[in-house]
Amino acid sequence: MQSDSNRMRVMPDIAADATPAVAGPLDWVGMDRIDVPVYVSDDEGANTRLAARVAAYVNLARPDVRGIHMSRLYQHVDQVLATEPLSPCLLRRALREFLDSHRDLSNRAMLRIEFEHLLRRRALVSDNSGWKSYPVVISASLINGAFAIEVQVDVAYSSTCPCSAALARQLIQERFIADFGHGKALDHDAVMLWLGSERGICATPHSQRSSARVKVKLAAGFDIPIVELIDRIEDALRTPVQTAVKREDEQAFARLNGENLMFCEDAARRIRDILNDDERISDFHVRAEHYESLHPHDAVAVASKGVAGGYADATAP
Repeated sequence: MQSDSNRMRVMPDIAADATPAVAGPLDWVGMDRIDVPVYVSDDEGANTRLAARVAAYVNLARPDVRGIHMSRLYQHVDQVLATEPLSPCLLRRALREFLDSHRDLSNRAMLRIEFEHLLRRRALVSDNSGWKSYPVVISASLINGAFAIEVQVDVAYSSTCPCSAALARQLIQERFIADFGHGKALDHDAVMLWLGSERGICATPHSQRSSARVKVKLAAGFDIPIVELIDRIEDALRTPVQTAVKREDEQAFARLNGENLMFCEDAARRIRDILNDDERISDFHVRAEHYESLHPHDAVAVASKGVAGGYADATAP
């Protein structure tokens, strides 16, 4: 006969066995900030492993059950996300496993994956290149059988104020008149020297680092276009922040800023226009934020696709 110490112990399962003191269904229950590696495509199409923070949730539809099986959510996240590249099929399978492991408890599942996507970016003119980090959030849900994916990226860029540029040009014109006068014959070499001096360029427009936060809802049947989305946003803005630069790159960046003066409204419209033409995107929300150097508050513009019941109606600035 086995002794009491060798007998198999039955461990209590309070979440499954106990009746809640206050009954009722819950919208979402789960885990947040789960550390797990994920595999995503880089700018050359190769899969790279990145550190991610994951949120995993299901609803608790039964009012008489005290809790869900959180360890099962963790195991599914670990077994699925850490082994294959991110794709709509992978995310749908993970959510399906969430619900299968909570049969009779849940009919909705949600997954949110946050990571920094490192892309190597070439300089504008020189042979230099460097790494740039882009915050990415991928959200997927399976609600009553309906599957949806959202992708959010943050893109940093430079914005030069059109109003400030016009005011600076006026000051330069006034300085030119003061130094060279009306009706006087102009000496080409003197003007060239003046234009290259601090005396001549007596005012400059204010520029600032800015950020575009873009959230898109993917149409069915498409992969997750993280790098393509970032590239299209940067191409539309034309002044993405740089990494490793030499003087020729900095000069090219100054030219791009001068040729692409923009308010936050201009930036939001540029991004809106390129997203409107993308068949992979069923809805989008754009927030262009300029961290003003003129004053301590920021300038913000928001644009959306305008889908009824979509981001335009449900998302605040």
